[in-house]
Amino acid sequence: MSTKKLVRLAFFIALCGVGGFIKIPSPTGTVALDSLPGFVAAALFGGWGGAVVGLLGHLFTAATAGFPFGLPVHFYVGLQMAVYVSVFGFIYRKGYKLVAVLVATLLNGVVAPLLLVPIYGAGFFATVLPSLLVGSAVNIVLAALVAQSAMIKKVGTGLEA
Repeated sequence: MSTKKLVRLAFFIALCGVGGFIKIPSPTGTVALDSLPGFVAAALFGGWGGAVVGLLGHLFTAATAGFPFGLPVHFYVGLQMAVYVSVFGFIYRKGYKLVAVLVATLLNGVVAPLLLVPIYGAGFFATVLPSLLVGSAVNIVLAALVAQSAMIKKVGTGLEA
């Protein structure tokens, strides 16, 4: 990995830390604008870069809330984020931007809490679904808009992959 790409990814990781403090009201306190930079990074740089940013973004937000589900569960959720961000980046970079937004929103907003039902039960799913779905949509739609804007304005940004 080049130094230039490493610095860019570090910048997006730092933005995740900032986004982790911009909370969307939820019962868990872990829904925030932390994944937005991960989705942007995946759209601009590809899945691996976005995956790292998405994983660390979730861990930053969970840390600001005191890891309410414990570190192992939050690491598991972070790994999910890495996958969802990568899927978004793959589809987005193929040119199917609306499909990428819809798929990533469903993965992050519905599938992610469903995968926690065996641990926390169906009540957990019903409780977190509304805020997580809204938070996912906000993060992903904003990320798609930022990425599109960056791709249009490539002049001097160095953001092309």
